[in-house]
Amino acid sequence: MKAIILSAGQGKRLLPLTSELPKCLLPIGDKTLLERQLDALARCGVSRATVVVGYGADKVESLLKQYSGLENVKTFLNAEYASSDNLVSCWKVREEMTGDFLLINGDTLFEPAILERLLRAPAHEVTVTINHKDKYDADDMKVQLEDTRLLQIGKTLADDEVDAESIGMILFREPGSAWFRAALELALEEAAARKRWYLSVINEMARTKPVWTCAVAGLSWAEVDYPADLEYARQLFK
Repeated sequence: MKAIILSAGQGKRLLPLTSELPKCLLPIGDKTLLERQLDALARCGVSRATVVVGYGADKVESLLKQYSGLENVKTFLNAEYASSDNLVSCWKVREEMTGDFLLINGDTLFEPAILERLLRAPAHEVTVTINHKDKYDADDMKVQLEDTRLLQIGKTLADDEVDAESIGMILFREPGSAWFRAALELALEEAAARKRWYLSVINEMARTKPVWTCAVAGLSWAEVDYPADLEYARQLFK
């Protein structure tokens, strides 16, 4: 199993903390966010990872030269990180998207038990990791379900359509990997797609292909977008 981590962005909503460091290098206790992600991958038997970098790429590469956890880690530069969103990061690293692979947002912090549950879930072509809660806000990547099958995913779902939220981790197995690559290519035929999230492609795929979910209720994770999120993550992963 391999992983792709999307860490090209600066994390402007965390300024001034990210004025010189990319978001993935912010400290969570005695390790950076990225190191904690890689440690969790290694504990779950993931053999290699590709980190898509952009802002502060040299600093990420410097960290990885000293990192001694997951052995097979490389970077892939998205030089267009400042003028595009993560759909473009996915497209640029598409040659890595073959066979079984994990796609993880660079700001998703998670305990290994989450990944273990996802890897033990029924082997579907595409499985989106989700969390259920009582209330969802405008910034949540909301999900509509039919049992465990994903019907829609996006931030603008109507309240009566929302059943869960995506935590920023997806498992692809062939032919799901090929479906995703093809959907990325189709999306990028329109110039406006350069400013889209890759999850908009998952939303489009779900109209014609089976996309499934794995719920991780009761397990610890955090999405680090704002200073309050960072503090929450530091408390959660002391």
